[in-house]
Amino acid sequence: MNPGHGHAGQLPPAVALLLAGAAALAYLLASARLRRRGDAWPRVRDASFAAGSGAVAWAAAGGPPGGPFTAHMAQHLAVGMVAPLLLVLARPLTLALRVLPPGAARRGLLSVLHSRFVGVPVFPPVAALLDLGGLWLLYRTGLFAAASHRPWLHALLYAHVLAAGVLFTAAVCQLDPVRRRWHPVLRGATLLAAGTAHAVLAKTLYAAPPPGTAFAPADLHAGAQLMYYGGDAVEAALAVVVAASWYAAAGRRARAGARRAEAGGPSAGALTPAGGPGRPRASGSASARSAAR
Repeated sequence: MNPGHGHAGQLPPAVALLLAGAAALAYLLASARLRRRGDAWPRVRDASFAAGSGAVAWAAAGGPPGGPFTAHMAQHLAVGMVAPLLLVLARPLTLALRVLPPGAARRGLLSVLHSRFVGVPVFPPVAALLDLGGLWLLYRTGLFAAASHRPWLHALLYAHVLAAGVLFTAAVCQLDPVRRRWHPVLRGATLLAAGTAHAVLAKTLYAAPPPGTAFAPADLHAGAQLMYYGGDAVEAALAVVVAASWYAAAGRRARAGARRAEAGGPSAGALTPAGGPGRPRASGSASARSAAR
């Protein structure tokens, strides 16, 4: 394998910076337009999207120095896990729906988001299979070695890792509007299963490099450990997001139930027992029990 795989065959830095910068600029302009209109949009989401775009550009431009496999694995974490989390937390689809005026464009975006075509890949187990299945194919077949000699294939794999990471993160977090909101138990179980598959893959890489490659043992072990512990950290953050959304949903349901109870109140029949107004039902029940004794 080309020993510089971690730095070769990537998108040209200028192209990566241009694409990431354009995405960040479009997001910031949209959020600024929303605020000028008088609508609230947390600035922390601006920072999150900008940081996610910056992580993508940093990885595409070469990533950190060091051993080739360790550097590659830092890129993998940045593109496939850290950047997707930051981008999804920014809720870009929600922003787009709020910025777009009522009309064909907004209706079209909503119809796509609520379509069956989109509903299948955002089903959490399917998204996990696309993400983790792709990583197992990359690292446990000859695909990784082939990409080191073919820049176009490396760029394609780079795009797939990013897209699959965003899809999986969006499916687990479900912060933007989707066709169906799956129960947090399903999303949490999917996250646990995906985390296990990611950890097992890291352990296999600690024991043996991808087929057709040769790395120094220290470099291979450092990269595998980075994949293992870095993946755990990002997955823990995802678990916090899922738990927080579960807690918020439970709170909304409780508040809605309280409002309904206050608005409707108990029925008149429940307040007025058969024995006449003002007579508690419990007293009648007690009298019946006394008569029975």
